[in-house]
Amino acid sequence: METIARNQWYVAAYSHDIVHELFARTICNEPILFWRTEAGQIAAMSDRCVHRRYPLSAAPSRLEGDRVVCGYHGFTYGSDGGCVSVPGQTRIPRTARLTSYQVVEQDSFVWVWISDPENPMQGDPSRIPRAPWMDSPDYTVVSGMEPIDCNYRILVDNLMDLSHETYLHGGHIGTSEVASTPITTEVDEDRNVIYVSRHMDDAECPPFYSESTGIQTRITRWQDIEYIPPCLYLLHSRVAPLAAPLPEQDGADPHAFHVEVVYAITPETENSTHDFWAVARDFALQDHAVSKFLAESNRTVVMQDVAALNVLQQALNNEKPNYQELSINIDAGGLGARRLLQKLVEAPRRAGAGAPA
Repeated sequence: METIARNQWYVAAYSHDIVHELFARTICNEPILFWRTEAGQIAAMSDRCVHRRYPLSAAPSRLEGDRVVCGYHGFTYGSDGGCVSVPGQTRIPRTARLTSYQVVEQDSFVWVWISDPENPMQGDPSRIPRAPWMDSPDYTVVSGMEPIDCNYRILVDNLMDLSHETYLHGGHIGTSEVASTPITTEVDEDRNVIYVSRHMDDAECPPFYSESTGIQTRITRWQDIEYIPPCLYLLHSRVAPLAAPLPEQDGADPHAFHVEVVYAITPETENSTHDFWAVARDFALQDHAVSKFLAESNRTVVMQDVAALNVLQQALNNEKPNYQELSINIDAGGLGARRLLQKLVEAPRRAGAGAPA
């Protein structure tokens, strides 16, 4: 059973990844070729020549100006995916056209619209969720991407329940208070957003924050998750020395350090995922040592997740059919995410049957 939601926007890359060179990435089981034109626009089309399905991203395929030349037989394509030249004849077959994709650059991400083949629709750029810290002058960002050999929903489960920080990420980002502090969860079905909050009134300061902020005391620590299925996960993190005042009524919070953690969760296939991660901070903006520390520390944490989720996917592959899970209070956000994701998976089929999408 397919688990991937279609007629949706997904992150394909960071903006800086796409230059005037051929760049390949598989998104939702679809091999896509990206490149930036000489005018700076991003083109996205199927990464398979219409002739014999040769990957256009593979050598010796090449860019000639704003045209892609297949390295197998020389079929040549414009930036809209249309074939402009074939070998040995002047007539270009009417069907010699690649699938092209809608692309939007926003908040340092390259978003691509993945249509449902049976019930396709145009993507509405205004519905792309925002992560404004990614290119804000008030924040400094470190980022990366790691592939995971698991279904993307397993990564969603992982991120919706941060109690695993205590056990999987101890010595980096996790402390005992994360697992022991109750959460509050809100599933907004109408807006398609899930909120999970954990506020720790008196917590140990983990190395991730003590080394980057200089705090040497215990802290108040807030973790406020905002997940917009299927692709974007935001963690609004606040830490402050234990004696520091809480945010003022007007929202001012000068005594705290704020970190916006952004994950773009993009299915590659049913059993592999592109895990885009970023850490945006509002302190030590020009301190390169802090940036280096946070980049290395967060990648360590991400790679701990990668190792665990790869193992988990293999275990699930070997499970008996209809195995029984046990869920508890901390799973409320993850269970809500599963429900909303399933609604998105089924939406194109309902639309095809005449029901509202």
